[in-house]
Amino acid sequence: MGVIVVAAGFGTRLGAGMPKALVEIDGEPMIVRAVRNAAAAGCTGTIVVVAPDGHLEQFAALVGQRPIIVAGGAERTNSVAAGLAALPPDIEIVLVHDAARAGAPPELFDAVAQAVCSGPDAVVPGLPVPDTIKYVDADGTVTDTPDRAFLRAVQTPQGFRRAALERAHRSGRSATDDAALVERLGGRSVVIDGDLRAMKVTTRADLDAVERLVAHESAGPTTPQTQRKCTT
Repeated sequence: MGVIVVAAGFGTRLGAGMPKALVEIDGEPMIVRAVRNAAAAGCTGTIVVVAPDGHLEQFAALVGQRPIIVAGGAERTNSVAAGLAALPPDIEIVLVHDAARAGAPPELFDAVAQAVCSGPDAVVPGLPVPDTIKYVDADGTVTDTPDRAFLRAVQTPQGFRRAALERAHRSGRSATDDAALVERLGGRSVVIDGDLRAMKVTTRADLDAVERLVAHESAGPTTPQTQRKCTT
């Protein structure tokens, strides 16, 4: 299994003045946490880190020799495509993960990979949506209120059969969600249970929330993190 860690964004909404993946959580850059968790998953073979152009050496110094480091593109879709092209040709299952979800645990990577092996083209972790959602038109008029029982807030890592992901990227379409690209071509996408620790850091409030979560986890019993056994 290959893992593409997308870390090429600058996170303007966070206002950090640096690539977002270099922002620290509890004294450690997000990219370091994200790569460590991906590497600890039992099925991970090759890891590709997609870094901002001009920062490749800096990222390589942080994550060590195992990951392949490549430059990202102008949009997220371009960055994922760059990571996909860097994977060895014999890899058939690919996980795409956002470094901004640095807390996603190794067991989530494993669960996604195992679900891909069961047959779908794409697997997405997701959490139930606690709020009522409204569809509105350009004027703000409500057009529909979907049943939230059928809604999920999706996360990463998202898992794919490589052939399906490559077809999706050859379509020339762009999206912030790779599963959406697969779905638009008729691919079967399923959702599995997500994890609260896979929260995405977009704003300063998100960063504060993740810091609190890490502090809470650090206060409990800890065990050394080792690579898990692959059960796919």
